[in-house]
Amino acid sequence: MFQVLMKLRWFFWQQRKRYAIAVGLLLFLNFVEVAPPDIVGHAIDLMNQRGMTVGRLWNLIGALALVIVISYTCGFTWQYQLYGGARVLELSLRKRLMRHFLNMTPRFFEQNRTGDLMARSTNDLNAVSQTAGFGILTLIDSTTYSATILVTMGSLDGWRLTLLSLIPMPFIALAMTKYGKVLHERFTLAQDAFGDMNDRVLETIAGIRVVRAYAQEEHEEERFAATMADVYRKNIAVARIDALFDPTISMLVGITYLIGLGYGTYLVFQSQLTIGQLTSFNVYLGMLIWPMLAFGQLINIMQRGNASLDRVNETLAYEPDVVDPPTTVEVARPEDIRFEQLTFRYPTSDRDNLQDIELVICRGETLGIVGRTGSGKSTLLRQLLREYPPARAGALTISGVRIEQIAMDVVHGWLGYVPQNPMLFSRSVRDNVRFGRHDASDAEVLEALRLADFVKDIARLPNGLDTLVGERGISLSGGQKQRIALARALLIDPEILILDDAMSAVDARTEAHIIESIRSVRRGRTTLIASHRMSAVAHADWIVVMDDGRIAEEGTFADLMAQGGWYAKQYERQQAYGEDALEDRDAMISTEERG
Repeated sequence: MFQVLMKLRWFFWQQRKRYAIAVGLLLFLNFVEVAPPDIVGHAIDLMNQRGMTVGRLWNLIGALALVIVISYTCGFTWQYQLYGGARVLELSLRKRLMRHFLNMTPRFFEQNRTGDLMARSTNDLNAVSQTAGFGILTLIDSTTYSATILVTMGSLDGWRLTLLSLIPMPFIALAMTKYGKVLHERFTLAQDAFGDMNDRVLETIAGIRVVRAYAQEEHEEERFAATMADVYRKNIAVARIDALFDPTISMLVGITYLIGLGYGTYLVFQSQLTIGQLTSFNVYLGMLIWPMLAFGQLINIMQRGNASLDRVNETLAYEPDVVDPPTTVEVARPEDIRFEQLTFRYPTSDRDNLQDIELVICRGETLGIVGRTGSGKSTLLRQLLREYPPARAGALTISGVRIEQIAMDVVHGWLGYVPQNPMLFSRSVRDNVRFGRHDASDAEVLEALRLADFVKDIARLPNGLDTLVGERGISLSGGQKQRIALARALLIDPEILILDDAMSAVDARTEAHIIESIRSVRRGRTTLIASHRMSAVAHADWIVVMDDGRIAEEGTFADLMAQGGWYAKQYERQQAYGEDALEDRDAMISTEERG
């Protein structure tokens, strides 16, 4: 049951001053709060024996007032320190999770659903936070507070009466242990189901256009209803066990009251106990109700916290697929990029996705990459992003240094990457363009948008640059999203600009205009362009044709046209039939370049 506290010992040590104050005050209040019943019992005995005087009355009132002031002051302080510590833990874990997510590579997100990660970042962290706050309170109150009350009862009112009244206590412990084990299992299943529900909602919202286009609203409602039914069933199973805690304890506490009142009354008649002592004893029994309930809550909270912490730690324990080496090599700037007999395979693939790639790109050159869908164009470009472990064979070097030996922050600082399906944030057009350079002026933003041929679209937007694009840019067309993403990359003026079919959703004329603009501002900088339009890379210094993970053809535009191979045939075909017509036809076959 207390495994969760051992797992959190690093945090308790880190916040030892805060928890020392909170626990110390709780222990001190244990002794303070047992005083009022004895004071009341003493007052009753004085009145019963006609020994109460005005002086004694004021002394008793003063003692009670002092207890109230001490309890209030100490109570405020321990609650601030204890629950403040719980929030610090939640904040710390949430920061660690966010940092972990940012360091993860695509494989992690392929293996973990977004909805489940959200559940672990919200519900599970809340359960762990409760363990570090309310859980510590229930631990103190169910052990030391109850022990203080019991010792006080035994000392002031007699051990026989106290021990006889506590006969139901072992049954409370037995019941709580059994309930706690079942609760842990059911709560884990309920949290998993909550993650499934989150994932279903996110998937539906992200694909709402497709759902409506195929008139699948009713089907999606049915699927969501089934998911909700599963969440409901599993949470009801948790609630059934949860609901047994308080009634079980209340019933056993009632038996304790019955024993105490019955046997206590007998002792009063036998003159072995005064009326004041019996009164204070019953008050103490009433005070014992909370520690007994706290014991039940303790099992409940600890089991929930343990299950949730296990889920959070499972996520944090995932090791990044790509990490910096212990010592990195300093590289001032990327003078050249070399693929030296590079062979690469995705972790989930059963075959090589790139084979024997031999390629040299000098600084300031433009490389064009073309090929059929699935030929390996995107895979080739992604080698520079360092999203996956190193190649199985060969090497990728920058300025003569293997890319694995260069710090990832340095490599990423050189890159401007625009994929075919860019990610836009639910912010304004201006903020999306300035994502890589928050200090960019409006003039610089407009210049980047001009290069991306987006200026003419600004006038058509409701609020110009301040127009919110919606989640994932849902309010924009595919071409507009691509051009904003391109402007975002151009704004940072990267050493290496990677365009992975980044203009597939714009017409050929617009693409030609953008390419010309890029050429005018990218002199002396390296540019890699993958495209399904042959003319888009005709200006490149070197062009490679990918086929099944290999370089099938390479050379300048003139070389490839002279060879009369796949590139020449595709170029002539696109020129003859019109690139836009072919674009529409290809879009029907595949809306996303894979490779």
